[in-house]
Amino acid sequence: MTSIAAVVLAAGAGTRMKSAKPKVMHEIGGRPMISHLLGTVGALDPSKVVVVTSPAMDSVQEEVAPAEIAIQKEALGTGHAVAAALEALKGFTGDVLILYGDTPLIEAETLEKMIEKRRASDKCAVVVLGFEPDDPLEYGRLVTDKDGNLTAIVEFADASAEERAVRLCNSGVMAINGEHLEAFITAVDNKNAKGEYYLTDIVEIAIRKGLTCAYVKGEEEELLGVNNRVQLAEAEAIAQRRWRLAAMTGGATLIDPETVWFSHDTKLGRDVVIEPGVFFGPKVTVGDNVRIKAYSHLEGTTIGEKAQIGPFARLRPGAEVADKVKIGNFVEIKKSTLETGAKVSHLSYIGDARVGAEANIGAGTITCNYDGYDKFRTDIGAGAFIGSNTALVAPVKIGDGAIIGAGSTISKNVEADALGIERAEEKQKSGWAKRFRDLKKKVKK
Repeated sequence: MTSIAAVVLAAGAGTRMKSAKPKVMHEIGGRPMISHLLGTVGALDPSKVVVVTSPAMDSVQEEVAPAEIAIQKEALGTGHAVAAALEALKGFTGDVLILYGDTPLIEAETLEKMIEKRRASDKCAVVVLGFEPDDPLEYGRLVTDKDGNLTAIVEFADASAEERAVRLCNSGVMAINGEHLEAFITAVDNKNAKGEYYLTDIVEIAIRKGLTCAYVKGEEEELLGVNNRVQLAEAEAIAQRRWRLAAMTGGATLIDPETVWFSHDTKLGRDVVIEPGVFFGPKVTVGDNVRIKAYSHLEGTTIGEKAQIGPFARLRPGAEVADKVKIGNFVEIKKSTLETGAKVSHLSYIGDARVGAEANIGAGTITCNYDGYDKFRTDIGAGAFIGSNTALVAPVKIGDGAIIGAGSTISKNVEADALGIERAEEKQKSGWAKRFRDLKKKVKK
């Protein structure tokens, strides 16, 4: 797969998205569509990648860096968009893939087949990626001869009844011999009802020049174009199915796969068990033999081996969970390190903190890490025990082996192996509760 260039067309405004941001910046699995496509292209190790955008798409240009940017100043068709990339491809004679930023699910193996097909014959100038959908609808049709050569791409509106009966449809994706690309594109005209320059015309142009064209078939789902929110949801569902399958074939158990939601970069170890309703945001790595219990939410976190998370736990960015840590129900961890064997079993918030090895955090404990202006750290030593309903007012340090009495508000450092306790004196007033009830009953009468 040497000497490959990719031209990614991404200038469409995506008005059907009803969005202020460009269509290709809408996300699947926490990653913009165009970045999914560029990741796939990257697997081919291309010599050059050119992304065609409109002038105002700063966010797209930032996202695709370091790819070269070509600007399509007016939306005058796909042929016109490729023409905008010709300057960036000056002198390139390898194979050029023409791709679409709103088709994020195409797979590297499909692109490799296209390149191989193009290189199978020196006369083959263009390879088009086709597919056979369950319902061909109004897709353009790929017309072939008895030898299997591609002879034309016919738009549905222009197709005869016989051509409309063809099930092989045009995806728009092409592999083109770079030696001919500029000549093909400059020969495309706009003499049609829309006054646009159609890339599909290059098939006819190549054949007129005595060259041949071919096709490769892909799967319908990998060629889904995303033009609106409904199709975005369909693409997300396809991606999730792929990632769930990859997780299970890679050695993880998903008890109810359809309820588990992955991000594009989720990494799972072997013998991980994931219960129903778990959501993985971006940048999550899970070690071997971890169990993530139902309805937990994780993002930006690393989990060591044999840890147990949840149910109903939330791990936010910066949570670093070591081996054999236990994080229980309704616990939130943010930007904190939990060392080997630490336990935060229920109803607690640990933020901007270190929890030492084998420390045990009682129910209802919170690290008070924010004073309304700045964040401060809490350091809890190895083997420390924090009693239930404790507030640790940062910055504060609890020494190794220290015990904090339940219900305390700790704002000063506690030395190792000490007991830290803060409580008001308990008082009792005999008979007060009965007198109170009697008074309330009289008032209600």
